[in-house]
Amino acid sequence: MREPRRIATAAAVVLFAAPLTVLVIQAFAEVWRYPALLPQQFGLRGFRVAFAEGDAAAAVSNSLEVALLSTGLAVLIAWPAARSLAATRGRWHGAVLLLLALPLLVPPFATGTGLTEWFIRLGLAGTRAGLVLAHLTVVLPYVLLVLTSAFSPRVVELEEMARSLGTPPLRRLVFVTVPSVRAVLTAAFLLGFLVSWSQYGTSLVVGAGLPMLPLTLLPFIGSDPTVAAALSLMFLVPAILALVLASRATRETL
Repeated sequence: MREPRRIATAAAVVLFAAPLTVLVIQAFAEVWRYPALLPQQFGLRGFRVAFAEGDAAAAVSNSLEVALLSTGLAVLIAWPAARSLAATRGRWHGAVLLLLALPLLVPPFATGTGLTEWFIRLGLAGTRAGLVLAHLTVVLPYVLLVLTSAFSPRVVELEEMARSLGTPPLRRLVFVTVPSVRAVLTAAFLLGFLVSWSQYGTSLVVGAGLPMLPLTLLPFIGSDPTVAAALSLMFLVPAILALVLASRATRETL
């Protein structure tokens, strides 16, 4: 039983590590002439060009800021909604969840196009505030659907026990509710962050030229693979960190 599991784990590691290894080699390749298997010279040209011509510093800063703000707002909005959905598991519960999931079927580019007209009227097009709101419309359904699973009957029972012992609402939230749902809350935040971090269509339409990492990456894919690989590594770092943090939070909860 253990042998097939080890083989499957090794295969998964190879499938993940192989393309990542190629990406790292390409990102640090200074000179790589065909048909050589490996670069003749390594260096940081890809990163230098990315920061000099691709405006990578501003793109990373803007992407981080928008992702953190939109995900934070999504968690604040989704928290009470998720509690209400978890508490009312009636005959229409599944239909309500399906309705909430419908925005996930709409392409982000279409969502951004629909929002742009309103944002132009409100003076939000091409601003960070506009991008945060646009990303929020995409991130919120993901965060809400994940958070709904956090408020199980066990969590409600723990809250009721704390209430019966006279624990104030704020202390109940900090010392009972949040620790009980920490793993799911962490997963919801990280998922929302990654959804916002990877937004291309919404950022392109609503951002109106504001540097964002997905927009900075795309032009180099066909013109300079080394710069594209360097930007891709920057793009992957938060995803890998999110995976590590989510795994750690799950292990601590278990």
